[in-house]
Amino acid sequence: MNEKEKKFHWDSKIPDGPLEEKWNFFKRNSKLISPNNRKKFKIIVVGTGLSGCAAAATLAEQGYQVSSFCFHESARRAHSIAAQGGVNAAKNYKNDGDSVTRMFRDTLKGGDFRSREANVYRLSECSIPFIDLAVSQGVPFNREYGGYLENRSFGGVQVSRTFYSKGQTGQQLLLGAYQALMRQIHLGNVKLYTNSELLDYIIIDGQAKGIIVRNLLNGQLEKYSAHAIVVASGGFGKIYYLSTLALGCNATAVWRAHKKGALFANPSWTQIHPTSLPQSNGYQSKLTLMSESLRNDGRIWVPKSKEEHRSPGDIPEEDRDYYLERKYPSYGNLAPRDISSRAAKERIDLDFGVGPLKNAVYLDFKDAKKTLGEEVLRARYGNLFDMYKKITDVNPLSEPMLISPSAHFSMGGLWVDYELMTSVPGLYAIGEANFADHGANRLGANSLLQASVDGYFILPVTLPNYLHDKVNLGLVSTDHPSFLESEEKIKNEIHFFTKANGQKLVDDYHKELGKILYDACGLKRSESGLKSAIETIQNLRENFLSGNIKVPTDAFSKNAELEKAGRMKDYLELAELMCLDALLREESCGAHFRMEHQTADGEAKRDDKNFQFVSCFEWSGDVSKPILHKETLEFEYFFPKDRDYK
Repeated sequence: MNEKEKKFHWDSKIPDGPLEEKWNFFKRNSKLISPNNRKKFKIIVVGTGLSGCAAAATLAEQGYQVSSFCFHESARRAHSIAAQGGVNAAKNYKNDGDSVTRMFRDTLKGGDFRSREANVYRLSECSIPFIDLAVSQGVPFNREYGGYLENRSFGGVQVSRTFYSKGQTGQQLLLGAYQALMRQIHLGNVKLYTNSELLDYIIIDGQAKGIIVRNLLNGQLEKYSAHAIVVASGGFGKIYYLSTLALGCNATAVWRAHKKGALFANPSWTQIHPTSLPQSNGYQSKLTLMSESLRNDGRIWVPKSKEEHRSPGDIPEEDRDYYLERKYPSYGNLAPRDISSRAAKERIDLDFGVGPLKNAVYLDFKDAKKTLGEEVLRARYGNLFDMYKKITDVNPLSEPMLISPSAHFSMGGLWVDYELMTSVPGLYAIGEANFADHGANRLGANSLLQASVDGYFILPVTLPNYLHDKVNLGLVSTDHPSFLESEEKIKNEIHFFTKANGQKLVDDYHKELGKILYDACGLKRSESGLKSAIETIQNLRENFLSGNIKVPTDAFSKNAELEKAGRMKDYLELAELMCLDALLREESCGAHFRMEHQTADGEAKRDDKNFQFVSCFEWSGDVSKPILHKETLEFEYFFPKDRDYK
């Protein structure tokens, strides 16, 4: 690994002025494009999840020509639909002391002081108008008896700021964004391309000018040019194979942007969610999320004895270890996700796990059922209880849920400045595709918030700063040599996959890679484990690139194995960068827990003197030799301190 220079020479573009005035200062002084000129610009949005739908609909409403791409047959199948528990906003409806400043502090602390102050404050500030927007779209948030919007708590906070629609908040928010997108499609302002997978970006004279996609139904390569490109493709947590993400989620859009010049920031910072259903056999391809909101009323425990064989209902209180309440009394079962997941893994690794494979802990609603009643609990979590019953054939109100940590969210992603532009001019990244707001650990219910405000409120304001002096600049022809060169490269890659005559399925590689990463670059990491993982990943990638893969030969029809092969090639490169990043960061912070760097009582031990920076990697042409740049994090308003949840 090479450190090109000590000074970070990309401009983060943080506005001047007091923290609480930075976003307003930016809006007052940003460039504008007149309504008559906006129609001269074509914008490509890659991805139709919450951030992608929001951005495409809002930009089209403003008058831009928008082309929206997704690899699903419908924008509604984006993975935002799977988010369950809620979305945060500092409205203080409960009059419990919440404010923009408190939300800013909670989020910065939750990320273990590894994110920009200005970005985090803007996220908190924009949360307030977002709820009003969602209500105006008809999002059916839960309400109190009198009609007021209901709130509940999530991990890492001591107020109630989470707005929710039972356990399907992501679905309802996506439907709101989707209807806004479909309205613009009907008006002719957005053209939607479904079944289209991005395979490359076109960079001309250092600026993003277009994309090449593969039509997944007929295999044809299609070329599109634009004045600006927005990456809204989500995170890369599916690299672990067993995760809460849908099977189709992948890293290709962000990774290929990286290989075309976009810096990749903090790739090793991935979140392991504490409440998913445990793996039940070796044939599973994904795990099922159970919302963190369940921890409001459910209590997490394991038996105190490793030899416990009684059913959970027969185990008396004195034989139960409510370990989160014991270790973190101030937050209890609502400790942040990274801490809760590590605590669960610790109990499981010490042989206190429960379930058929002893790989889970209990989430118990017995006490809440007594105090609140079954009707109230079903009003809050009914669809989650039904989902659990369908999968396990167990009623969670009669017997505790079995839950276990699982790969879930990517805090790392493409580096962006304050305007959400990557290090490639004209190429933007929003939502989970970027690294910007969550630091080393995301607080629950901030994912839907970031995706929404990036698309609805931030990108539409920042984009004119790049476009304002390009009003008379036409589109690059798709016959430009850069398009043709990229197209030929993609054809060669497809030819390689379809002509390979190996015996190993792509899924076999994915399962193997996922286990390597989870063991070495998951909840707990060590120098020896990471070095071994890097070598193993390199060998696995070499075997894959030798052609030992089995892919159907027809490239001009629906070919799911061919799609997976291209994504797997990207995973095998990204996985090594994740381990390299984890290896160089000789500290523990948030979800990045190095075994060598922990306190006497087993908590994460930060090193602010040497590692208070964002790790930004530049593609060097050699996956094993990335170029490291460091964006120093400056704190002026909320200074780093010990992250204590006890």
